[in-house]
Amino acid sequence: MLNLVSKRLMVALGTILGASLFSFVLLRKLPGDPARLVGGELADATTIDNLRSAMGLNKPLPAQFWDYLSTVGHGNLGFSYSTGQNVADVVRTRLPATVELGLTGVTFAVVSAVVFGAVAVYRRKRGADVLLRVASSLAMGSPPFWLALVAILLLAVKLGVFPGPEGRLSPGIQPPAAFTGLYTIDALKAGQFSTFLNALWHLVLPGAAIAVGPFAFLSRLFRSQLRTTVREPFVLVARSRGITRSKVFVRHVIPNSLLPLVAATAMLFAELMTGSVLIEKVFGWPGVGSLTVDAILQKDFAVVQGVILLSAVLYVTVSFLADITYAAIDPRVRVGAR
Repeated sequence: MLNLVSKRLMVALGTILGASLFSFVLLRKLPGDPARLVGGELADATTIDNLRSAMGLNKPLPAQFWDYLSTVGHGNLGFSYSTGQNVADVVRTRLPATVELGLTGVTFAVVSAVVFGAVAVYRRKRGADVLLRVASSLAMGSPPFWLALVAILLLAVKLGVFPGPEGRLSPGIQPPAAFTGLYTIDALKAGQFSTFLNALWHLVLPGAAIAVGPFAFLSRLFRSQLRTTVREPFVLVARSRGITRSKVFVRHVIPNSLLPLVAATAMLFAELMTGSVLIEKVFGWPGVGSLTVDAILQKDFAVVQGVILLSAVLYVTVSFLADITYAAIDPRVRVGAR
């Protein structure tokens, strides 16, 4: 087990370092001068040179990367010239919005995948199974941002059922006192039920849009696992003891089919946290995704690098924990790692 942990840690560190290096080089190869964007079009050459020196852009690329690693090693993600704040502070203020949206999307995806997959396998009718496969295929082939735009036009603009792209709360409603940064939880903690409902209502459309892709993957995975589990000998033994088919399905088949779903959900949550850029921009969601887009447009390297680094750390951490959990449950994984 210790050998497996050490190998996974080495891979994790290599992945984080590789992601940092890739983003560092790629950002500096993009057209445009960050110093010019900070100084403005009217700044003279001397001002621009001073800015480039202050930002460390006049050094060779390897020296810049070493300075960046040294800064990160001291727990500092850098300084954002576009906002005038430390990158860690900027990301900290935006992260709760992305976390809340990601949790909503994962919840929608998992619940719908479990319900539709269970119904399709339990009913054992070709129509239900075909409907699930068609729905998952359409979901897999539909860009989330396009679905988001259609949902806004139909459900927000035409019907007025849901709020449009106005952020996390309706105009005029004050955010609850910050505790977790998640408006739904903070509103419940403060006893502001109307604010909770408003925040929840603003989560429905972006959460559903971001859940479309994960639903397609999870529903197919869960359906396949259910179809395998119902053929296991323990299901036949349970039925032979007189237990009804519905009880066997709920108490034995579904729980034994959830383990792959749990591991996949953990990875999808990390992916949603780092891949909600377009959804956040479409809905005007003040999260890390929209922050990243604005930082790219403004050539704010420090913010983009900080977000990519945190995304890599999150993704690697979730993957590492999933590997260790599987190794603890299945001895074959530990044997294969030797």
